[in-house]
Amino acid sequence: MSERPGQPVTVGADPFSRRAVLALVVLGSALFVALLYMIGSGTGQGSANDGGGHAGSRGLTGYAAMADYLRGRGFAVRLVRNEGALRAPGLLVLTPGAYVDGKKLAKIVDARRGIGPTMVVTPKWLEQPALPGQSARAGWVRIVGTVAPQWRGFLDELSVSVDQQDKSERGLPRWHAQGLSGKLPDGRALMSGAGTGLVRLVSGTGGRHTLAGFMDDGGEYPELEAMALDRVLHSGEEDWRYPVIVVFEPDLIDNYGLARFENARLAEALVRASGVKPGDQVLFDLTFNGLGQSDNLLTLAFRPPFLAATLCFLLAALVLGWRALLRFGPPLRGGRVIAFGKRALIANAAGLVRRSGRLHLMSRPYADAARERLVRALALPRHLAPEQADAAIDSALHARDRAAEPFSAVAARLRAARNSHDLVHAARELAALERKLTR
Repeated sequence: MSERPGQPVTVGADPFSRRAVLALVVLGSALFVALLYMIGSGTGQGSANDGGGHAGSRGLTGYAAMADYLRGRGFAVRLVRNEGALRAPGLLVLTPGAYVDGKKLAKIVDARRGIGPTMVVTPKWLEQPALPGQSARAGWVRIVGTVAPQWRGFLDELSVSVDQQDKSERGLPRWHAQGLSGKLPDGRALMSGAGTGLVRLVSGTGGRHTLAGFMDDGGEYPELEAMALDRVLHSGEEDWRYPVIVVFEPDLIDNYGLARFENARLAEALVRASGVKPGDQVLFDLTFNGLGQSDNLLTLAFRPPFLAATLCFLLAALVLGWRALLRFGPPLRGGRVIAFGKRALIANAAGLVRRSGRLHLMSRPYADAARERLVRALALPRHLAPEQADAAIDSALHARDRAAEPFSAVAARLRAARNSHDLVHAARELAALERKLTR
């Protein structure tokens, strides 16, 4: 079977049905979205429920209960695993270990003074994994001792003390705040703080211990001042700052303490007093607890300056998908643009000249070519000048037809033609003279 120029030819039948292709596309897209979710959420990088003192832990010393409680109360709770997210707005809750770098901690807290409030919770308990055979769940721990934080370089003007309680004392230590009171879950030790610029928010029994407070650093913090148990001596010169809250007694708000409803109310009261309200972010840091991770490809792709490239990529993918859907069917192979043969070659050359708009430039070469053909046909000397050749051709034509128009006149009219009508008319007359002389 011959192939026509420009006619598309079917290569073969489509190996897949429309439904099969649609299923492949939907399944592939679902897997790709799942991959993006795993990269962004950190799924597959191990559970944070390791029994440590952080918001990913469900052990006694963890803060998962506080995170879940605040989330249920309408706050936008996030567990932060990279240091870049520590600069996000909202309340940042830091739960560092006892031996972290105090200068690094101070650097992060100072950087947030113009971003959002910060709550620092000191550690108290030394814990170990629960013994096997005690029906313990994942992440559960047992307490084996106490430890005070060693944060040189961070709030050195404050001192932290751990008071070991007498086992003979009856009852559990109590705490008091503005309009709230309750009991600590364990009476073996009580951690408190003291120092210059510390304003008491939560006190121990008898008001002798400061279990939680904030720094009176010159800023104005109306919500905290309303909850304060001490007189605030701020100067009001730096009211643009966000507050720093220090919780010295972690059992006030950790999983151990939030087993009591009044402690949960205290945790929410401290969060609201920092200046955030339901709907705002509450960030629980995990980087100081050894669970940090660097920015992944997904988080970088949706941040400037890479966001522009990501949007271009998604737009290009959408266009490609739309084009693929429109051309669904067996693939086609285009036929030859220029077919074989002299006629097709001449027709394409003529079409190229016509499209270029330079048809009048063909008149002089065509007249010269006609003269050369007649010189050969009449066996005239090849060394003749153009004028001499035209005169010889005119003589030969006059000898055959005295009424015929001279060759030189027709050739001159052809060379002078500027539009297609005159050019074609003169070319036909010249072709008729050629046939008359060569017959």
